[in-house]
Amino acid sequence: MPQAIFAENYFYHVFNRGVTRQPIFKTKRDYQRAIITLNFYQHQKPPLRLARALSLNKEEKGNFFKELKGKAKLAEIICYCLMPNHFHLLLKQKMNGGISKFLSNFSNSYTRYFNVKRKRVGPLFQGIFKAVRIETDEQLIHVSRYIHLNPIASLVIKEKELDNYPWSSFS
Repeated sequence: MPQAIFAENYFYHVFNRGVTRQPIFKTKRDYQRAIITLNFYQHQKPPLRLARALSLNKEEKGNFFKELKGKAKLAEIICYCLMPNHFHLLLKQKMNGGISKFLSNFSNSYTRYFNVKRKRVGPLFQGIFKAVRIETDEQLIHVSRYIHLNPIASLVIKEKELDNYPWSSFS
């Protein structure tokens, strides 16, 4: 699949999976860390690395994250779904090169976390992420629905459990 050419203020369906289709999220803590990492690195030039920001005391951390929310974003997360061995994001690029920088920062940070936690080395994700540009409103709605229904389609949960799937923006 040819890689999308990213343009500001356009939407993109972005996805990637674990190398050799291995799980990239094994525990509740992994999913939580991925969501924190996504939210952190969507911002342009955070003044600290995520690991350092998370080690601040409670007051400093609160001030830091409050200030970070006011910073410009590389990409806006419209919706997401984290699955055991892959992820889907619907993103809006907010500045030139934003999605590529955002996904690079996310992938590098999360891989470091995952590898240190499990005493492993090497890549976690199967190459560079894939992206498809959203061309119509109908496609935007379809992709959002596809992302949110992925846990059901992949047989991770039953349909009645969708409202409670914690690793998606559906709720």
